[in-house]
Amino acid sequence: MKQLEAWKTSRNRKPLIIRGARQTGKTWLSEEFGRTRYEAVARIDLMNNERARSFFDGDLDVSRILRNISLETGVPITADTLVLLDEIQECPRALTALKYFCEDARAYHVIATGSYMGIARHEDTSYPVGKVDTLTLRPMDFTEYLRAIGQGMMADAMSDGASIADLDSGFRDRLKDWLKEYMVVGGMPAVVADFAEHHDFNEARKLQREILDDYDGDFSKHAPLRILERIRMVWASLPSQLAKENRKFIYGALRPGARAREFEESIQWLRDYGAITKVPAVTAIRTPLAAYEDSAAFKLFAVDCGLLGALARLSPSTILEGEKLFTEFKGSFTEQYVCQQLVAQRLSPYYWSSPTGRAEVDFVVDHPDTVLPIEVKAQENLQAKSLRVAVGHFDLHKAVRTSLAGYRDNDWLLNVPLWAINRLAALPL
Repeated sequence: MKQLEAWKTSRNRKPLIIRGARQTGKTWLSEEFGRTRYEAVARIDLMNNERARSFFDGDLDVSRILRNISLETGVPITADTLVLLDEIQECPRALTALKYFCEDARAYHVIATGSYMGIARHEDTSYPVGKVDTLTLRPMDFTEYLRAIGQGMMADAMSDGASIADLDSGFRDRLKDWLKEYMVVGGMPAVVADFAEHHDFNEARKLQREILDDYDGDFSKHAPLRILERIRMVWASLPSQLAKENRKFIYGALRPGARAREFEESIQWLRDYGAITKVPAVTAIRTPLAAYEDSAAFKLFAVDCGLLGALARLSPSTILEGEKLFTEFKGSFTEQYVCQQLVAQRLSPYYWSSPTGRAEVDFVVDHPDTVLPIEVKAQENLQAKSLRVAVGHFDLHKAVRTSLAGYRDNDWLLNVPLWAINRLAALPL
């Protein structure tokens, strides 16, 4: 909401595309923003309304399009009306029209929402490059989850800079229980909303499987037929790929003899769709990390830890079995959780492995004026051999280990509880 408010008041405001994976709440967010910040909302659904799609046939005269939208919705369109084009990826001509809204009608406030907009950007020449603002909506992070389940005071304390050490010493057990819930429920808004009301893990899994079915339907509808089978193979392989001791993506695990050139396009399609996060390797932990990227080595994570659990058919009863959730699949769900929290902070995670393979750092991120290696521990194991190797080899000032252990700052090593890793970008180092 804060980002949308900044967009509304910007002197250089362009039409805004809110993009993100299916079911991340794009329509709800834009409608709520319109309801609370504008006099009226004129919304058309470009997936289900064929007549609305026809508004963009022929010429793309902005005044004609706005007149038709106004007639369709019964809403007079003024400078204090939010024009909402929902599911814009279903109408390439509407995407093209955003260019003319930018050039000829800057006074109007236009938001378009769309899934798999990355695909549109890469495959569709109608994408209005340079003529739109963009906002990527991702699943809810852990703090947002707490707010959604009625723990707003705790979420406020975490967001407003309360001491991590104080919160951890006073509320560690409760925070750990909420974290375990989150790793099963995940951050997809519809799943979280149902769980907040009914507290039913089995229903959460059912809803997650329905989202997975929707994803598969999108694969069939939108993916090129020549790569459809390979997309499904990559997607289905995520749990087993992450369950390996070394989580580097192995093409041969998809099928014997598989090679990169056969699956690169499929992986890119899933990234553009928003279903996966690619974490590339770097050859050195130096700034900027992008300059040291090794494109041949990478790890793949799902967009959401709850969806990964459903994809892996992990029983919700796992949540009742002590610390098993953090060690299931060799801790891969914990690493998935951390990746999701890093991405939610708009960080671009990488990972590093020594040339000998004897040391590996789970994640590396750019941090103001430095780079930060991060090691993920599923339990309270406080060894940090790989971090020590990385810090010494690259002469780094600080490293982070995140685990179930309490907060402590030991000179070069900062231990951040797993529940607080989504505050990493704000930590002074």
